[in-house]
Amino acid sequence: METTVFEAGMFGPTQIVLIVVAVILLFGAKKIPELMKGVGKGIKEFKDATNEEDKDNTPTK
Repeated sequence: METTVFEAGMFGPTQIVLIVVAVILLFGAKKIPELMKGVGKGIKEFKDATNEEDKDNTPTK
């Protein structure tokens, strides 16, 4: 059974709204798509690197 972030009690709806508002105030609405694109690219590179590492570490028969 998986536990989501909401079930774990880490972030509630109010905290998420406050974080979104803070990000908009800090970066401005025009910069957010660029910021999210960069975050997505970083996550994709991280996943690719971990998948490559897993592939390299799999034992061969």
